[in-house]
Amino acid sequence: MKTLLFGIWALLALILCPGVPEELFEVSIWPSQALVEFGQSLVVNCSTTCPDPGPSGIETFLKKTQVDKGPQWKEFLLEDVTENSILQCFFSCAGIQKDTSLGITVYQPPEQVILELQPAWVAVDEAFTVKCHVPSVAPLESLTLALLQGNQELHRKNFTSLAVASQRAEVIISVRAQKENDRCNFSCHAELDLSLQEFSQSPHIWVSSLLEAGMAETVSCEVARVFPAKEVMFHMFLEDQELSSFLSWEGDTAWANATIWTMEAGDQELSCFASLGPMEQKTRKLVHSYNNPRLEESSCPGKQTWLEGMEHTLACVPKGNPAPALVCTWNGVVFDLEVPQKATQKHTGTYCYTATNQLGSVSKDIAVIVQGLDEGISSTLFVIITVALGVGVITIALYLSYWPCKVDRRKLLYRQKEEDKEEESQFAFRKRKVQLI
Repeated sequence: MKTLLFGIWALLALILCPGVPEELFEVSIWPSQALVEFGQSLVVNCSTTCPDPGPSGIETFLKKTQVDKGPQWKEFLLEDVTENSILQCFFSCAGIQKDTSLGITVYQPPEQVILELQPAWVAVDEAFTVKCHVPSVAPLESLTLALLQGNQELHRKNFTSLAVASQRAEVIISVRAQKENDRCNFSCHAELDLSLQEFSQSPHIWVSSLLEAGMAETVSCEVARVFPAKEVMFHMFLEDQELSSFLSWEGDTAWANATIWTMEAGDQELSCFASLGPMEQKTRKLVHSYNNPRLEESSCPGKQTWLEGMEHTLACVPKGNPAPALVCTWNGVVFDLEVPQKATQKHTGTYCYTATNQLGSVSKDIAVIVQGLDEGISSTLFVIITVALGVGVITIALYLSYWPCKVDRRKLLYRQKEEDKEEESQFAFRKRKVQLI
């Protein structure tokens, strides 16, 4: 009975404690705000930081289709968006559900402007009405209507301060007729300014959360649904260092690409600033730099020699970030790396080293040779004798090379003395011959 209860308790612990505290997981949606042209579609991405999420999805009255998914995200296509709405994105983790929302704003540019003058004929000093109307336009709070007489502006109206229910896209004014108004042209100008709505979204940084130190990585910062996209300026930084970026745009999307190198392991902040005229949006993302698990020859030699009877430990220091754990096996048994071993012939063999961290593992075989004490001394004597013989051979070679030169030098001196004696005798003979004459 106790065993059964313990098994049930362990199962409950596994279900309720997945390894990540429930208050730490987050739910996010991209884009953070959406501006969609009337009748068009929108792609949204719903994601979470929960390592093993449960049920998830989006809630909306719009027509939706799931088009892609991953372990921690889902992507949906919303079609025929015709009115403003609020979309909910939700994920559950360890039985706890969290959600976030996305505000969708529909816009419709003015396609038709209707201008009316009533009456068409009017007496001098009498009033007539000028009316301007735009049948279909959204959002109305972004609309401005201007009435002009020739090049002179008579009246300008915006709709930001009116109640939603009472808003109509029209402006009406009364004008008193003057003689100079005869045959005068009246016009109406409608302007839908989406600049505030179009740049209300924060930039999105596309880069892997894990970067290998010393390796180049491409990072991209993107702003979607912005107008005019070609005038968006970007500045990207890795910590305090500004990155050199290349700007691009297409349609209503602008982005900048840059290349980054992280020379040291650890957490670093990547930030992106996007500006359009006086408006600026910014976003930040934390990236983690790491070094792969490595067993280099300099710190973990593949061949090691032990002297029998002496205490030794295998020399192997793994490199990597996060710091890897090291396990050694020998003949299928885990070998204790921290306890010095008194070397015997049975220690001769191949040892398998495995370094492991959260990013993976790497293995290496190390050959250990145990030499007997006599072998060690013999090896030392052999080296000494070899060196001594080498020195002797070199000395003899040098001596033999020098000896012929020494003999030739002696012969040359002897020949020179003989020639000097002969010259002296000839000189003496000539001297006696002259005296006789």
